[in-house]
Amino acid sequence: MDDSETPRGTAGRHPLHAFREAEDLVEKRRPLDALKALQPVLEAEPDKPSVQLLAGRAYFHSAQLNRAEQALTRVLELDPSDHYARFVLGRTLQRLGRLVEALGQLRMAWAMNPVPEYQDALSEVNARVRLREG
Repeated sequence: MDDSETPRGTAGRHPLHAFREAEDLVEKRRPLDALKALQPVLEAEPDKPSVQLLAGRAYFHSAQLNRAEQALTRVLELDPSDHYARFVLGRTLQRLGRLVEALGQLRMAWAMNPVPEYQDALSEVNARVRLREG
């Protein structure tokens, strides 16, 4: 989120400040508080990938998995090259029990950015899919 691009919110508070506060709250494992802080930014900037990604992370960490899926899917509509959004979407789909879909997202995330965290998630879901298939 860029300070120069965003207008001031209705309460006179700059959306960037609300975004940073929400980001900090997600890092502190307070996703519900983060979503409250982020709400005015979501209303003002619904088509910003960074805003949707932060919302998706907060929804994921608060177990609002359908909302997380919607937000992360929106990120990928706006920016298909966002490997981290694909990773979190893959983990969301995994928690929803949609392992084959999760596997697809995790494979793409790992292909875009082969970091150990992505490889571990990919291996875990791959093993679960193989167990289901018998």
